[in-house]
Amino acid sequence: MTTLDLHIEGIGLWSPRLGDFAALRSLLAGGTPAAAAAPVAALLPANERRRAPESVRLAVEVAGQALAMGGRDPTALACVFASAYGDQSITDAICTTLARAPTELSPTRFHHSVHNAAAGYWTIATGCRAPSSAVCAGAHTFGAALLEAATQALAEQRPVLLACSDIASRGPLTEMTRCEHPFGCALLLTPAAGANALTQLRLRMADGRAAPTPAPAALASEAAGNPSAAALPLLALLAARGGECRIGGAGARDLLATVGPAA
Repeated sequence: MTTLDLHIEGIGLWSPRLGDFAALRSLLAGGTPAAAAAPVAALLPANERRRAPESVRLAVEVAGQALAMGGRDPTALACVFASAYGDQSITDAICTTLARAPTELSPTRFHHSVHNAAAGYWTIATGCRAPSSAVCAGAHTFGAALLEAATQALAEQRPVLLACSDIASRGPLTEMTRCEHPFGCALLLTPAAGANALTQLRLRMADGRAAPTPAPAALASEAAGNPSAAALPLLALLAARGGECRIGGAGARDLLATVGPAA
């Protein structure tokens, strides 16, 4: 596979302990960040923010952080929104209603249960008319979405916003997903180094099969259970502005990601 060379202009992150990427850097440097407030999703108009489900608010929050850091125009920014499980609370509510009183199923809940709900809220709120995608690949969702976003950025020579997030599971779904806490992250990828480039990112396919690089011990609580937290080893390298990690991908599609100084 051809090596994919990109740059990163923006980084977003949210977990119950870490409210943004600056908090992650502080933690890895030995600091004790303040507890994170609930995701604000400030880019959504107030009415939409009240209607939006938890999964959308988390995705829009991290995407908004990355956008603010990179300073790009969202109306022309292609985007990839990814999640392994979508909105698990809505899925649990729909399944419970179908089992107990199927005629009482709310159309609004169905509307919010679709996998591209976050992309829909984002593109409407920002007036974005650029292409948008929704990606799901189970435990390898982050790796698959990163490859999708990087490929789009280089093939079309345009910046691409990637947001990957999963909320905590609800009800019987917890037995299957084991996703007991929310986590979300976002990267603003560009095909060439601009004035706002933070780091360079090089991606290539891994040879053979091996376990993905684990997250640093300081991030163990974020890494456990949530498939979107597969991004943490890469986020730790971005905080350090250098290094290499292996990111799990579907089948034999693991990625080796190398982070270095912006050219």
